Amino acid sequence: MDWGLGHAARCVPVIKQLLKSDAEVIVASDKNPLAFLQKEFPHLEFIKFPGYEISYASSGSMVWQIGKQVPSILKKISKEHLDLQKIIKKHHIDGVVSDNRYGLWTKEVPCVFIAHQIMVKSPFLEGLLYKISRSYIDKFTECWIPDFADEPNLSGDLSHRFPLPENARFIGALSRFSPLCTSDSSIQRGEKYELFAIISGPEPQRTVFEEKVLYELKKTQLKALIVKGKANESEHYFDGHIEIHSHLETEKMREAILNSKIVLSRPGYSTIMDLAALGKKAIFIPTLGQTEQEYLAKLHHKKGHFYSMNQKDFDLGKALATSRHFTGLQMTGNNDLLADAVKGFLE
Repeated sequence: MDWGLGHAARCVPVIKQLLKSDAEVIVASDKNPLAFLQKEFPHLEFIKFPGYEISYASSGSMVWQIGKQVPSILKKISKEHLDLQKIIKKHHIDGVVSDNRYGLWTKEVPCVFIAHQIMVKSPFLEGLLYKISRSYIDKFTECWIPDFADEPNLSGDLSHRFPLPENARFIGALSRFSPLCTSDSSIQRGEKYELFAIISGPEPQRTVFEEKVLYELKKTQLKALIVKGKANESEHYFDGHIEIHSHLETEKMREAILNSKIVLSRPGYSTIMDLAALGKKAIFIPTLGQTEQEYLAKLHHKKGHFYSMNQKDFDLGKALATSRHFTGLQMTGNNDLLADAVKGFLE
């Protein structure tokens, strides 16, 4: 996989379950997700496997920006499909589990496609994009959806609006903070930090978000923690009342969330699953032009779970005041759903 740290993070419980089931796991990834997973699983074998390397705009519609790159993406999907055949032969692979990698299927061994977004939120194009997505997903042995079949669920229309592929199954929410993945159950909830800001997403929007958060925080005296989402760096410093880390590994990240009054982040789907696993309140600032995040932010705002605000209108004081009226979300992952899926895959 190589869609960013969120996708890498939600693969942690899948890898853990595979290892728990005595599977020999080889991980293929690249760049920031590769660095993250190497820190999480230093004992595993890794293969450097390039991603789609999509470029993102600093403003405007991300759908349009990605749309212009479709010919290049299709070529990379074809290439990764061919590269997979070589890897299977070289490493004697018995099965493949991938996260949103449309070319990683083969008739030689069972192949699983992990996705919460069966349809893509896009004005006027949702039906067409759904059919294109299905044309790829149908090539896989199974499609694992990290959500629940019924209400309450986390993804809304993304995996519940259109008919599911026949090979699809729900495996529950995937969080690296689930009991399957964490060893320390003694962490007590507290309020060491008044705000914990998780910076994430593709550049240049990641940096834009970081700068806005710092600007707003410096107008306050809030004791705050910022994690910059850079797994390949190890910075740790203070800027006045603000503590800043480039990256935190799972146990320390979980501890930081539990010991913060509220979280400020992008409404990435993996982040929502993590917050639900820990029952933590949050403020969402969706990435400009990222239709999936904009939809998820509106969905959970409307349900009264998480307060959301547009990036251009971001006002930390207003956000903190209004977010008090939102409940957060408590939804523990059903490890049996994932365990059953892995068991069936390995049989």
